[in-house]
Amino acid sequence: MSLTLSHLPSKKDIKVVYPRSPSTIDPNNPPWPAFRGYHTYSFAYATMGHRLPTILGKAIDDVIETLNQESEEEKVVDLVQCIERMDKLKEDLHAHARLRPIIDDGEADVALWNKEIAKYFQGKDFMNAPWLFAEAYKYRRLRECFSVSKYWHHYDVFFRQKCDTFARSNDAVFELSTRFVEPFKHQEGLADDAKLEAERLMFMELTQICLWGNSTDLSLLINMTEEQIKSLQSTGGENLAATEKNILGNHMARLWEVVKEMRNKTGGRVDFVLDNAGFELYCDCVYADFLIQSGLAKEVRFHGKRYPWFVSDVTKKDWNWLLNSMVYGHLFRNASDQEVESLRRLGLRWKQYEQEGKWVYEQHPFWCTGYTFWDLHNEAPDLFLHLSRSDLVIFKGDLNHRKLTYDCAAPSSTEFEVAIGPMASAAGAPRVCSMRTIKSDVVVGLGSDGDELSERLEKEEPGWKISGKYAVVLLSEGRPGEKVRFA
Repeated sequence: MSLTLSHLPSKKDIKVVYPRSPSTIDPNNPPWPAFRGYHTYSFAYATMGHRLPTILGKAIDDVIETLNQESEEEKVVDLVQCIERMDKLKEDLHAHARLRPIIDDGEADVALWNKEIAKYFQGKDFMNAPWLFAEAYKYRRLRECFSVSKYWHHYDVFFRQKCDTFARSNDAVFELSTRFVEPFKHQEGLADDAKLEAERLMFMELTQICLWGNSTDLSLLINMTEEQIKSLQSTGGENLAATEKNILGNHMARLWEVVKEMRNKTGGRVDFVLDNAGFELYCDCVYADFLIQSGLAKEVRFHGKRYPWFVSDVTKKDWNWLLNSMVYGHLFRNASDQEVESLRRLGLRWKQYEQEGKWVYEQHPFWCTGYTFWDLHNEAPDLFLHLSRSDLVIFKGDLNHRKLTYDCAAPSSTEFEVAIGPMASAAGAPRVCSMRTIKSDVVVGLGSDGDELSERLEKEEPGWKISGKYAVVLLSEGRPGEKVRFA
């Protein structure tokens, strides 16, 4: 039976209002539409359908290599079971399986994960859940493959890759170590204003080195040649001048004012929420070293992951490996004695900072959850309170940027402070800087003509959002000094 609806009002073209009101925002309904794995036009589609299975396949190869070198039967059998769990995860990825709860493996984040799955993702699968959550869930399931084992609880399937990429970064590594081996000091006889200008120029160059160090992301650069790595990591002055025009949202001048004010208050605390291990972490440390030496900061806190995450993210093992490789290692076979010594002395200075408490490495369970940072003050109030005491929190890289901005289809003209929600607007929110080379769909903070710029780039350079050619350095003033309140 067909109904005749001629007497009813005509259908209306309803325009959805974005961003959504705060009361309707949740992990399955971000402020603007989410990117999901079935969106064929988005990088989410390529990631969920191709990149993640490829990454998982390489991880299985790594474990098989370890298995073939193991002799004790109990350890062999235990590792074979880890591989079987990885194979099951790969099957689930290919079959677009539903997101099941995380097994209670004793990790501190199990309750956070399972609460989020139960509350927002009942019945959702790898392809129709928001990409950010589905991708994070895959890495948490990968962790589970080892965390329930007897002997391989701390195994890092990505460790070899991370070490190898740093070992192939020798040109850029020594470019920096030979420049910064001696502690920073001014030329004699400089007037105060000349000293300040010298520091400003140094700060601007190092900010760019810290930013573009983020180019080498192993989860994206699965099959890079040595030459490609070298070109990405070039830190020469000419290269930096050429690339500054590719910083589409550029708050570096304001960032300098912020750190300068910090020193006027006898030096402050800077926090780095870290991204990639290896060369990017090395660049972060060179930057942090300058902040300490120049008196711009008195204390630097580095926030890493508690277990292997998104291929190349920093863990405590990666942190220790970098410093110890610099001081004691034989990574760079063709390096001159002077180059090796410059790296050793740099590493010794950084270890000294750790011993003196000027540098502190931390890891909080929240960083390895599926929540975005809009939920940080609700789901990890202790961490929010801790960060609120910082003078500047620098979030490195693409994943941190996605989590700051809820990884959704916000217009490119959206102000950074609007895009990061409570991380800018909550009482006590610290100053936040995002340093990110653009490698995924979400792009905000490009100014009032950002939408036009975005459209033009889309026509001229399809794929510009995932190429890593462009970047942003965006700053939110936050609400520092206000008393932190929790609902």
